[in-house]
Amino acid sequence: MKSFVAGVGMTKFEKPESREWQYWDMAREAGTAALADAGIAYGQVEQVLAGYCFQPSTAGQRAAYGLGLTGVPVHNVNNNCATGASALMLARQLVEGGVSECVLALGFEKMKRGALGGGAGDGFSTSPVARHYSVMAAAHGFEMSPPTAQIFGNAAREHMELYGTTAAQLAAVGAKNHRHSVHNPRAQFQVEYGVAEVLASKEIHRPLTKLQCSPTSDGSAAAVVVSERFAAEHGLEERAVEIVAQAMTTDTAESFASGRCIDVVGVGMTRAAARLVYERSGLGIEDVDVIELHDCFSINELLTYEALGMCGEGESGKLVESGATTYGGRWVVNPSGGLISKGHPLGATGLAQVCELVAQLRGEAGARQVGGAGVGLAHNIGLGGAAVLTLLRR
Repeated sequence: MKSFVAGVGMTKFEKPESREWQYWDMAREAGTAALADAGIAYGQVEQVLAGYCFQPSTAGQRAAYGLGLTGVPVHNVNNNCATGASALMLARQLVEGGVSECVLALGFEKMKRGALGGGAGDGFSTSPVARHYSVMAAAHGFEMSPPTAQIFGNAAREHMELYGTTAAQLAAVGAKNHRHSVHNPRAQFQVEYGVAEVLASKEIHRPLTKLQCSPTSDGSAAAVVVSERFAAEHGLEERAVEIVAQAMTTDTAESFASGRCIDVVGVGMTRAAARLVYERSGLGIEDVDVIELHDCFSINELLTYEALGMCGEGESGKLVESGATTYGGRWVVNPSGGLISKGHPLGATGLAQVCELVAQLRGEAGARQVGGAGVGLAHNIGLGGAAVLTLLRR
């Protein structure tokens, strides 16, 4: 059974505390926009998957009630930074399994200013990512900089030592994504920076600078997932985008065996999920036109190029430097600006990626439109861990 994204909606992603709104306000805005985009009423939604990380239990109900009090099941989803895509995957499974014909995936986050926590300090030993950070600490020690920046920064240094990747190549990721975001009115940042400016920005954890790191953000995104029959019965086929294949993977022994941060931050999960998506769809990376991937830090974009099969191991720095991942290149990666420039409200991120890809595949992305886009790939990953890949086709 096939499933389709019939409608998408999202808020502007904003710096935390820059706007007087609550998570239910932003969720109502994104959910209402997704329903309007699909041309359906909330009363037609049979189930809601609500994704978030930092709000209290049953926040999904509080958010969904702003759309209507219809009594439908509301499921709360929390899968770290992969939460949004996890909510979408569960919605797709409900539809493709014949349980429901129309499901709303709704992601939102209201965050605090400053760097994301989750490392040293009280409760570190019982943290869900304690094993991941223990691998890092054994290899590199544990410093006072933000823990997520540390683990990815250390992965970057490993990549530089193993393959000769340069600081300028890492900075090229940040420069590209900031350049792309200039044309995205919903991006948190819309300022273009060159490689030199990215390198000159404040160091967060060597070699990563501020303009190579995703910010904390407030925001929400949503997608309406429907069956083929529902789309036909309600005249939604013309603008619906098919979910061709999807896969979620979690950590295996490979993640921890090498003692390297490169493996701890999810390369193996992404590689395995990509293999499943390609097998299930009959398509490969060579068939993809536009990609929204999880560039929480510049190094993760480079690692993901390799895991998706866009280049060989260790060749990702040269790939971004060549222009192959921007307009005029082989793929356009993160036309939205990515997490680095669009922003990263954890529960909404994976669904925001789908919002961008749906706009691209419909030809509705305006000044950032990728010419002739027919197949899109979304990659959403979270430490702890989970990697979700979604292949979309118009």
